[in-house]
Amino acid sequence: MNVRFAPFVLLSAVALAALLPRAVPAVQAGGPASSGDVAWMLTATGLVLLMTPGLSFFYGGMVRFKNVVSTMLQSFVALGVISLLWVVVGFSLAFGDSLGGLVGNPLTFFMLDGVGAATHPDLSPTIPLLLFALFQLKFAIITPALITGAFAERVRFSSYLLFMILFSLVIYAPLAHMTWHPQGWLRQMGVLDFAGGTVVHMSAGLAALAGALVLGRRQSHIANEAHEPANIPYVLLGTGMLWFGWFGFNAGSALAANDTAVLAFATTNTASAAAMLGWVFFDMVRGRKPSAMGACIGAVVGLVAITPAAGFVTVRHSIVIGLVASIVSNVAVYWKSRSTLDDTLDVFPCHGVGGMVGMVMTGVFAKDVGLVNGNWHTFSVHMLALVVVTTFAFVGSWFLYRVVDTMWPMRVSPDAETDGLDLSQHGEVAATFDTDHGVPASLLEHVA
Repeated sequence: MNVRFAPFVLLSAVALAALLPRAVPAVQAGGPASSGDVAWMLTATGLVLLMTPGLSFFYGGMVRFKNVVSTMLQSFVALGVISLLWVVVGFSLAFGDSLGGLVGNPLTFFMLDGVGAATHPDLSPTIPLLLFALFQLKFAIITPALITGAFAERVRFSSYLLFMILFSLVIYAPLAHMTWHPQGWLRQMGVLDFAGGTVVHMSAGLAALAGALVLGRRQSHIANEAHEPANIPYVLLGTGMLWFGWFGFNAGSALAANDTAVLAFATTNTASAAAMLGWVFFDMVRGRKPSAMGACIGAVVGLVAITPAAGFVTVRHSIVIGLVASIVSNVAVYWKSRSTLDDTLDVFPCHGVGGMVGMVMTGVFAKDVGLVNGNWHTFSVHMLALVVVTTFAFVGSWFLYRVVDTMWPMRVSPDAETDGLDLSQHGEVAATFDTDHGVPASLLEHVA
């Protein structure tokens, strides 16, 4: 099928499927809903959604000017693609009836049939199951968006859309099921992931590493050209939106307006603060200037690292987690910069490695069951899960890239890369330039 028609045909097929009659399966209902929990979870769901536009600014400000629009759109379009995919089959694969603890039955909640105002005794005991599904949707949206930073400035948009769908179905949904479903294999084993350090950040970081390897280096990277970010204020804005939205990401994962949510809120803010300062001060120790970019990256690394531990550790331990993650990721970025790996926006060193650090630290500091309490079991299963998830996410993603590349080449042509993806992929530019002054015309008019 011609690549131009395939997306529209697929969308039309989804719409037609929605019209087909189907007997709605009976879904076990739980107890009464708590109005306070519902209000908080509606708020948290909105906060997590805000993170994806925040990520688009965060990434968009880091790339070169000719790729700002394409980079931001790669994050933003996930709001549409994953929202529909989640309704059709994604939620079922992640939280449907367990098939061997590895994935959910795709027919359990097909088209969200049976998912409504009633609570669910296992998944959402005090909030409507539909609200739980919407909250989890926002996690599914931002995960593939995170990956895009690794292959920014050289990926074909249509091929990326196909990869996003396959990644969500084959990698993300099974990991979410194994980690968060009551009968999930990793959860049954004792793995703790409060809000997605394993499911979101490790999977995205490892998929980013695979993507950078499969797509290869940019022409500018091969030529050893300096990478000039297009807009540092965009990065600052995106970081602020991410930090704000992360309170819904982590505190919302308590699934209730309770003391655990408050703890997760506090540890999230504290870890990010410690990581931001840790990154900046560590740069100064190494003879670098304290930069806005460094502060932003450090803050996000802290948010990543505290995610799996947010509701399981104390506030004082969150300082340690943030600081350790910032130093480890800072060193990882430095090592990457001295290699031939072209992970454009350092997704693997920051999200992948940051998620790994958070997973390990959760096994160390988790209250009552962590290594600091003399409990080796949780730490041991976390080390095992680290190996399993790393292998599954990296190898699985690498295979999906190869499949997509065989169908529709993932990388743009050299000329398209030189022109920039904004023009070559979308026919748009971030701003119109004044040819006489070499600055955005809108800025020139404002100054005048």
